Amino acid sequence: MNRLKTLLTVVVTATITSLFWIVVYNGAASTSSASTATANAVADLPPGKAVTATLEGPARLVVAPSGLAIPVAGIGSRDLVDTYTQSRSGGARVHNAIDIMASRGTPVVAAAPGTVEKLFFSDGGGGISAYVRSDDRQWIYYYAHLDAYAPGLREGQRIARGAPIGTVGSTGNANPAGPHLHFAVNRMAPGERWHEGTPVNPYPLLAGNRASR
Repeated sequence: MNRLKTLLTVVVTATITSLFWIVVYNGAASTSSASTATANAVADLPPGKAVTATLEGPARLVVAPSGLAIPVAGIGSRDLVDTYTQSRSGGARVHNAIDIMASRGTPVVAAAPGTVEKLFFSDGGGGISAYVRSDDRQWIYYYAHLDAYAPGLREGQRIARGAPIGTVGSTGNANPAGPHLHFAVNRMAPGERWHEGTPVNPYPLLAGNRASR
């Protein structure tokens, strides 16, 4: 009788122990899979937290006569300032871009459709930045000093005009007291890479009569 009780105790204990480790293993496996998927999604991205960056409906996207959308949510053409020819680095270089001032965390969206060619981080330069090449490969649109990328943004991804790029910030060599989007447009010759091209002033392309999509 004692041997039977002992045997039953061993069987019950083994069963409970097995169930415990099955539950623990499955939970760990699920967590590992989720972590792996998340890691794979952001493995190639420069530092930066993933946050939602979306507009509240297409009517909020402001499109200039040039066909380019103003790439910061809530900003109209009258809010833009032409900083293209301003000096930078103590006069050592020309800006060759415009700064679109906005509160940190304001959504940044694609000014034009294209393919995300490069996601790049430069601590002493543009910080968290994205380069999008136009469908005809003749233009590069450069978004810099981002606070974060939009979730899921990746190199090689095809995006539409108005698609989320990230959020306004001050990463890189920007002043933390003045978060903004550094937005540049470069005309690309055949064979030129994402960091090359000839700068074109974005201001007149964005500051025409407003037309909301």
